[in-house]
Amino acid sequence: MDKFAYYITHHKKRIIVLFVAAAIVCAILTMFVGVNYNMADYLPEEAQSTQALQIMREEFEAGMPNTNVLVKDVSITDALSYKESLAAIEGVTDVMWLDDMVDIVQPLETMEQGTVEGFYKNGNALFSVTISEGMEKSAVDEIWALIGDENAVTGEAADVAAMQQATGAEVSNALLILLPVVLAILIFSSSSWIDPLLYIIAIGISILINMGTNVFFGEISFMTNSVSPILQLAVSLDYAIFLLHSFSANRKKYATAEQAMQQAVKESVSTVFASALTTLFGFLALTLMDFQIGADLGWALAKGIILSFISSIVFLPAFTLVMVKAIDKTRHRPLLPSFKNVNRFFSKLAIPALILVAIIIVPSFLGQGQTGFIYGGSSASGTESRSSRSREEMREAFGQSTVMAVLVPRGDIAKEAMLTKDLEQLPHVTGVMSYAGTVGTAFPAEFIGEDVTGQFYSENYARIIAYTDTPDEGDLAFATVEEITAVAQSYYGEDVYSVGQSANLYDMKNVVERDNQFVTIIAIIAIFLVLLFTFRSGTLPFILLLTIETGIWVNLAIPYFSGESINFIGYLVLNTVQLGATVDYAILLTTAYMRKRKLMPQKQAMHEAMGENFKSILISAGTLATAGFTLYATSSNPAVADIGLLLGRGTVLSGIMVLCFLPGMLRLFDKVIAKTTYKSEFLTEYKEKKRIGEKEAQNEI
Repeated sequence: MDKFAYYITHHKKRIIVLFVAAAIVCAILTMFVGVNYNMADYLPEEAQSTQALQIMREEFEAGMPNTNVLVKDVSITDALSYKESLAAIEGVTDVMWLDDMVDIVQPLETMEQGTVEGFYKNGNALFSVTISEGMEKSAVDEIWALIGDENAVTGEAADVAAMQQATGAEVSNALLILLPVVLAILIFSSSSWIDPLLYIIAIGISILINMGTNVFFGEISFMTNSVSPILQLAVSLDYAIFLLHSFSANRKKYATAEQAMQQAVKESVSTVFASALTTLFGFLALTLMDFQIGADLGWALAKGIILSFISSIVFLPAFTLVMVKAIDKTRHRPLLPSFKNVNRFFSKLAIPALILVAIIIVPSFLGQGQTGFIYGGSSASGTESRSSRSREEMREAFGQSTVMAVLVPRGDIAKEAMLTKDLEQLPHVTGVMSYAGTVGTAFPAEFIGEDVTGQFYSENYARIIAYTDTPDEGDLAFATVEEITAVAQSYYGEDVYSVGQSANLYDMKNVVERDNQFVTIIAIIAIFLVLLFTFRSGTLPFILLLTIETGIWVNLAIPYFSGESINFIGYLVLNTVQLGATVDYAILLTTAYMRKRKLMPQKQAMHEAMGENFKSILISAGTLATAGFTLYATSSNPAVADIGLLLGRGTVLSGIMVLCFLPGMLRLFDKVIAKTTYKSEFLTEYKEKKRIGEKEAQNEI
């Protein structure tokens, strides 16, 4: 470590050039990182909807309908004209409407009204449009230009187009809000006007390198693209703060800035490493999810933590030494009080906090287990947008509407006809399109044009498209998916595949239910082991985990008790991020208490430990909470917004638990901790009396 610290301080210019060059190169590479907006692509390969999508891509030229277009106040003739115009848009591969289901030459009153009203109702036309993958934004933009803002466009492709348009701008907006707030927090916590810039530059370089090196993944999800820069800044800023605070303290002890920095690096490495390790394990737990969005997020965030650690321990010391004259010239008096007596206030809250937690812990644990999940990206995010307005207008005009394709083995057209009729009888199925139902069983597919048969047949499979009046997800939608699948399996056994928004979300639900408990347990075990080796105690890991987990349970129980649902990704990320990032506050306070406890009684030890570390906890929690609430305020995507709200609220709760509940637990179990901790060497009453006696004797002499 001596050689490492010496190398940094004596090769500072070389280090700065290397990091700046890497940041510039990676800033350019970010333009070549692909962003995937399709959540279904992250389902495991064994999921039936993944297999269905693979079959669709390999065997069918015509894609799955993924967009609904509502045109108001049109006649049948005008609707047919709109259909032709929609089909002519680049990227649109198919448009289905009422004329594909029935013979519209006949009076509509004589036809099955459920089928008619699924496509034409009260003078409004609803078109089912297929947009090819990768063309969503351009095609949807042209559709809006064709139909005008008074009409509506919804569906998977519309959601993807909206996310593509919003994601880049929203990340920039979030950073524009977050950076000034973080700078303000850092200015209040530092002793020089230059220090906050050093923090931001050091972590900013690591963020650029992290985003650029994502090019090695080929592509990342829109979720990772939106969340990772904000989370990396928020959870790793502490590393830079630890180092510069140590450097500032050591400058009072050493003759030169280089000597002070060498000592600061040696002192900070272990602290920063332990802090990074808990967060790292939290992110790595996400990579074990079957639903691969977890791996996408986990690897990118874990890489970011490692890069932030390296930047804080290597680049920041070198850059600080180059800027040391500017730091000295811009020193100012502390803007925050010392907080050395803050425990006088928090000590009064210890017993009430213990009682309150004892009352709420069981209901919170049970409540968080019952919280409802949202699996799609089309739920209302609380912001008024064209997408949310379109969904509301679509519901008012036609009610709920979703599309699901069923793939069955090709060959028995009579069986297809019977299946089509049975599907039409299901309570929430409003229409079914199949070769047997549309063309009829009397005409062999070989005698019909490819433009017709290609919609329904591939070499090995027949495709039956069912329209339902259910939302994309929820109990009713998932029950309908199960019913459609069960009817198809009654004819074809297990050789049946279903695809569509509801079918994809149904598979997500089943995968996530398996992932949730597993990932949480893995994160807890990993962090428990870090705490076990850090404190070498049989008691402290349980106390610290209980402190943070209680905050998590309360946070996740709030939606249940308020009757709301949360996005499942927000739930999964929160479980690992809040645990991995905020347990650092508990480690910081507990480490100081254990060190002080060797020298003084428990009450005094907690008083001094709280006074020394309150500011650090306040700054760290304030930064992370601000990052969370900024994501919530700036994102139109429900999943990202939920991550932000849960993270912001969870950080506040964790901070409260560490400052109010943890001190009471440490003092309550003081004797148990002393007995179960290796070389605890707590100051006992006997040692205290002996020390006082020796001091009095020395005074008499």
